[in-house]
Amino acid sequence: MKWSQTLIPTLKESPSEAEIDSHKLMIRAGLIRRITAGAYAYLPIGILVLNKVINIVREEMNRAGAIEVFLPALQPLDLLEESGRLNIFGDDLITFEDRHGKKVALGPTHEEIITDIVRNEINSYRQLPITLYQIQTKFRDETRPRFGVLRSKEFIMKDAYSFDVDYEGLNKSYQYMYDAYCKIFDRCGLDYIVVEADSGAMGGDVSHEFMVPSPVGEDILIRCLKCGYSANRERAESAPLLSDNHATPHNLEEVSTPDKRTIQEVSNFLKISPSQMIKTMLYISNGQPIAILLRGDHEVNETKLTKALGQEAVALADHKTIERITGAPVGFAGPVGLKVKIIADQAVSVLKNFATGANKPDTHLMNVNLERDFKIDQVAHLRYVIKGDKCPRCNHELDVSQGIEIGHVFKLGTKYSDALKARFLDAGGREKSMIMGCYGIGVNRIIASLIERSHDENGIVWPLSITPYHVIIIPVNVNDNQSMHMANSLYSALSSNTGTDVLLDDRDQRPGVKFKDADLIGIPIKIIIGKKFTETKEIEIKIRKTGETFLAKQEDVKSKIEGLLEILKKTR
Repeated sequence: MKWSQTLIPTLKESPSEAEIDSHKLMIRAGLIRRITAGAYAYLPIGILVLNKVINIVREEMNRAGAIEVFLPALQPLDLLEESGRLNIFGDDLITFEDRHGKKVALGPTHEEIITDIVRNEINSYRQLPITLYQIQTKFRDETRPRFGVLRSKEFIMKDAYSFDVDYEGLNKSYQYMYDAYCKIFDRCGLDYIVVEADSGAMGGDVSHEFMVPSPVGEDILIRCLKCGYSANRERAESAPLLSDNHATPHNLEEVSTPDKRTIQEVSNFLKISPSQMIKTMLYISNGQPIAILLRGDHEVNETKLTKALGQEAVALADHKTIERITGAPVGFAGPVGLKVKIIADQAVSVLKNFATGANKPDTHLMNVNLERDFKIDQVAHLRYVIKGDKCPRCNHELDVSQGIEIGHVFKLGTKYSDALKARFLDAGGREKSMIMGCYGIGVNRIIASLIERSHDENGIVWPLSITPYHVIIIPVNVNDNQSMHMANSLYSALSSNTGTDVLLDDRDQRPGVKFKDADLIGIPIKIIIGKKFTETKEIEIKIRKTGETFLAKQEDVKSKIEGLLEILKKTR
């Protein structure tokens, strides 16, 4: 491609709305343009990268035995109602009525659609197993779209769905997809880790996330750098905290704490650590209030809480309910004398002489102790893991960092096949529910995550596998006939190589502008036809990633480039 024949609108400055490096560089390098909040157009450079990522995804999915389909973006709401997920998606769902009054949604995901198709087309064990996948746009009404394509209202996903006759088959299908994901991310040049994850709205018992470590990631990674244990924040466990069995219980003491409501305010006032305070949080579960006890420096993990309660969702009690149950304003609740079911986090169960609200206005209790002052009905792991916690496997201190989710695989079991009655007849003629798995990749996120991890002060640094162009030819003086003849000859020769994408910068621009644009876009190899060529017929070749520079005679340039491309193919 010649620069003059395409559209590459590079920018010198970062746009004001861009917060992170990938967002800034994708706009500055001319990959994308914002159309409205959470929606981006892909320009020619961007679509080249996007298509290379899609081709890698498609190749590896096909190799793993998955079959490609294409499902509609429009989904009838009755399918979401049938699966029980309409309320779970809530305001994230973009819905409207068509001209006939039928309620439809723009698809946030496609479990219901694919299950509906399979239940109507497959009815025998002889037709199973099968894994179907698509590459399609999804829609979710994000409250606050940000970070460019990392958190948008519409995004491109590869989603796959496996259907098996039993759990042994599901395990095999799951492993095929897991392995395919590793190959996809390896080929895209990503540094990633795999963590245990919670299945969330997708359901199922087992899931793994593929994460790119990054300080701008919105997911929290919990890892043991000693034994390799890793999980996302919702799923992560820690070793149980130990009790101080030598601590002597002190006398219960009621203390006035006027206008001190928050953990920080009360702990400062009482001159104790937040870890020596207990916060009492009131939830509604199955229509009944329950009290959840956590250490003052911990946060409730509602994913763990719902599992401990055997519920799909819980909700915090409103202020009126809290005041009715505790007899005090919000901020002064405590377990002593409370007449509701009490569930304590494991960290609470080992504390001695802690402080709590007194269920009285402007009052707290000091030196509270379990059994003596109140009893609990259940102990469970209800909190998020924090820095300083120990690994549940080897007791080494856990590392807490951030990451970008690029892929997620789930063992769904029969969640959707039961709800939507996707059944088959087994070899004995008995009707059974299909065993399902679900596997998603954020295609846009691969691009943004790669840029977050692979850029410098000059711009993007692409791996060879997904770069928009492999080589850029830069004639410094386009008005010099010899230089342009050489540039066009090299362009023709290199373009004839299958699989080599070449960009010829034929613009009549200052050399500095051309060099800066080439680095900004991140093309791996620059061929510079400049002063050296006019003087000695030597051509300069420069590697974007390392800055290495080579000189080659004009007759040797093609073979030199071919050799460098082979080397770059083997590096990430």
